[in-house]
Amino acid sequence: MASTLTEHDSATQAANSTGKPKKTHMVRTLLGSLREYKKATLLAPLFVAIEGVLEIVIPTVMASLIDEGITGGSMPAIIKFGVILVLCAVFSLATGLLSGRFAAVAAAGFAKNLRHDLFEKVQGFSFTNIDRFSTGSIITRLTTDVTNLQNAFMMIVRMGVRAPIMVIVAWAFSFRISTSISLVFLAAIPVLGLGLIGLAILVHPVFERVFHTYDELNNVVDENLAGMRVVKSFTREDHEVSKFMRISQRIYKDFLKAERIMSFNAPLMMVCIYASMIMIAWLGATQIVASGNNAALGLTTGDLTALVTYAMQILMALMMLSMIFVMIIISIASAERITQVLTEISTVTDPDNPVTKVEDGSIDFDHVSFRYSDNAEKPVLDDIDLHIPSGATVGIVGGTGSAKSSLVQLIPRLYDVTAGSLKVGGRDTRDYDLITLRDEVAMVLQKNVLFSGTIAENLRWGNPNATDDELRHACQLAQADGFIQEFPDKYDTYIEQGGTNVSGGQRQRLCIARALLKKPKILILDDSTSAVDTKTDKLIRAAFRNEIPDTTKIIIAQRIASVEESDLIIVMHDGRILDKGTHEQLLESCEEYRAIYESQTKSQGKPEEPAALEASVESIKSQEEGDNR
Repeated sequence: MASTLTEHDSATQAANSTGKPKKTHMVRTLLGSLREYKKATLLAPLFVAIEGVLEIVIPTVMASLIDEGITGGSMPAIIKFGVILVLCAVFSLATGLLSGRFAAVAAAGFAKNLRHDLFEKVQGFSFTNIDRFSTGSIITRLTTDVTNLQNAFMMIVRMGVRAPIMVIVAWAFSFRISTSISLVFLAAIPVLGLGLIGLAILVHPVFERVFHTYDELNNVVDENLAGMRVVKSFTREDHEVSKFMRISQRIYKDFLKAERIMSFNAPLMMVCIYASMIMIAWLGATQIVASGNNAALGLTTGDLTALVTYAMQILMALMMLSMIFVMIIISIASAERITQVLTEISTVTDPDNPVTKVEDGSIDFDHVSFRYSDNAEKPVLDDIDLHIPSGATVGIVGGTGSAKSSLVQLIPRLYDVTAGSLKVGGRDTRDYDLITLRDEVAMVLQKNVLFSGTIAENLRWGNPNATDDELRHACQLAQADGFIQEFPDKYDTYIEQGGTNVSGGQRQRLCIARALLKKPKILILDDSTSAVDTKTDKLIRAAFRNEIPDTTKIIIAQRIASVEESDLIIVMHDGRILDKGTHEQLLESCEEYRAIYESQTKSQGKPEEPAALEASVESIKSQEEGDNR
């Protein structure tokens, strides 16, 4: 039976039920992608801290140089403090370079691992999980959202460490020089903090909306590129451009609103900086005049110079913190979206002690019902009771929307049944190791996909270790070898992404050959010969009957001719089995089946005799024997 969720998985699902992951859980999940870059992540802030301390020491050394060397007229003091200044500057430069290098390595590595973890997670999703996230949304999360987190991570491990150190240590040094003047900084910090918090509250919902709109934009682009031939054939380029521009305009407006809100950040910083500088200059000058530049009585010129420098360091550090704050606001929305994928629990998982062998190709639907969503009012499949012996050939027909594809997608556990049980080889599909089950079930879809690469590389998806002879034999069974031999490079012919440089019928035959190379116990053809001619369709079925008699074959088809020789034909209607039987039995008992058959045979000639099909198959065998000799 299906494995139960672990306590951690249950907690994760509970956290996700609110729509957004908790912040602590989100951070912990994201930091799990650091792995081998933890060392660089720790070294970057360490060197940043050293760099910051050295920069803070420099104004104090400069004050001593001015007071003891220049004002005091002592050349040894000038040389002494000058050498210290040079050493501080050199070490500060060196640690700055090292911190930059380690921060770049850590941020780039973190982003690389995060993209890998996201993509790997998606590969483990069931179709139910994938249905929750659109293609465009997943692409946005793998690209834009990861880039946002990478930039935020870079700023956090450098500026996020440097700025607080600069503020705290510089304020401590300034406090040592003048307690009253150092209090000016404390007055600026709450003003700036409250302002930034207010901006965050206003702008975060806008950025959330922007990234959802990015999902829509990527969906439109993906749909447009996939259907470019249709767009051009109907001359709908202007319509597609208009649709794209409407979404792009929404992104523009949202970003404009966000930038308008965040534009208050710079004026707020400038007010704090200039107000602080004016107060420091006025208080410092007052104290210097009162003490007559005597260190024992008050401030000296060197002390004021150091205070001004510390003031700039503190205020620039606060400005860096405000920049980090803005970046974090942007990245939080991205982090939430990425964490949603990383913490998504697949609805199809391996049991605790999975079965690792499928005994045969028998299939038993025991009062199975299925819904794509728990909230669906009506089941897609309702009370399916069906028993298919191993090696049988089963045809499935029915109108559009009768749930033919949904029925067969339950067999390799692309979805799990909602009620009842589905057994393959005498065991419930939920008892099997997923890889074991899916290796024994080969599916060929009507819109199956070929990947960029050679024909041979695509075929070896079915069996990576297949020999050249095995490739050709599978293609001969699928009636694909003939057109492959016409290509100049034959099996080394390069296939463009999606198989756009071969016809629909050729693509389907290559996909059938790829499935046959798996040597599965169950072969499912989901309307996968719709683009081939009737004669080729019959040759493929005859080859199946003679070459793989022990394989259970399930054929979904619109043409009655594709299934009429099946051992059992199932007529589907509205998610239920309307009737089942052989071709002759259904012609007598099922009115809908008879109507479909008569409508398809009115304008067709007499079907090809079985003897002719057998002769075609024998010619294939003779050709193979000649090739082997």
